[in-house]
Amino acid sequence: MIDRFLNSRWFKPLVFVLALLPFAGIVIDALTGGLAAEPIKDITHRTGDWGLRLLLLTLAITPLRRLTGWGKLLRVRRMLGLYTFFYIGLHFTTWLVLDHLFAWDEIVKDIVKRPYITVGFTGFLLLIPLAVTSTDAMIRRLGGRWRQLHRAVYAIAVLGVLHFLWSVKADWREPLLYGAVLAVLLVARLPVVATRLDGLRKHIRAN
Repeated sequence: MIDRFLNSRWFKPLVFVLALLPFAGIVIDALTGGLAAEPIKDITHRTGDWGLRLLLLTLAITPLRRLTGWGKLLRVRRMLGLYTFFYIGLHFTTWLVLDHLFAWDEIVKDIVKRPYITVGFTGFLLLIPLAVTSTDAMIRRLGGRWRQLHRAVYAIAVLGVLHFLWSVKADWREPLLYGAVLAVLLVARLPVVATRLDGLRKHIRAN
């Protein structure tokens, strides 16, 4: 049943709509007064949270495919990656425009002096070339270099978790949870673990 759904014409449009819902929720709350007491901070947090969640979900596609054999999950990996860039771009733009009002002196000072902003800004810069080279034409043009370039996503994910962790003043449970998920996803990419996942899938399907 799941294989049939993943092969259906509705799978990609459904993922597209689901990934857009958090943005729609932010817009609706902004228009109806549903944001928190500090609306700019609320938008910043929500866009950042969803950017990191979608980044981890994108990284989860390959291990999940290995474990389940659902190869059609790869159909939405690029889309989820671009949505990651969309939300993190909104996160950065909110901080740049609404929070700092293009006050460049303050912006540069924050990037240099606040470690959580330094790592967050670095992660965003690294994400830009991945988004730019996500088209089929760029994949063909870059050839093998494309895969090497896109390995930067692992560093971006680490920087994203550090950015979240260092920005939290009290309750570290959520960023630590994201860090644990990222650690599992990175371990799952080790060749020996990937081989075991493939073997486990074959064992499950044989039984």
